[in-house]
Amino acid sequence: MTISLRTRQDVVVVDPDRFVAAARAAYREAFPTISEERAAEEIRDVYDAVWAMVDRFGRLAPDAEPFGGLPGVRIPDRPDGISPAGELKQIVLNDPRPLQDYGCFMPEDFDPFAVPPAP
Repeated sequence: MTISLRTRQDVVVVDPDRFVAAARAAYREAFPTISEERAAEEIRDVYDAVWAMVDRFGRLAPDAEPFGGLPGVRIPDRPDGISPAGELKQIVLNDPRPLQDYGCFMPEDFDPFAVPPAP
């Protein structure tokens, strides 16, 4: 039996500078010997910040509820500069090929998040 867990986490970046600063702080928590200057070199933009947060906490907003607030209402004053905007998880049983079976190179048309057709 193969079990796949597909996860989607959405956040709205309301303040990119605060988000990048929070990610740099998370990076320094994970690597305490890293200087602020080195963290700034490693975390240059929002894309780098996403990876730093996920690497440190396993998610973008570690303290957020799975569902954001009211539809369309953002949280503008979080210290990390993001507004959690929802999360979904889906369990898929018996995917015919686990990711491991593709090796290092997946086919160009492969969608790792597609749910396989029912048998």
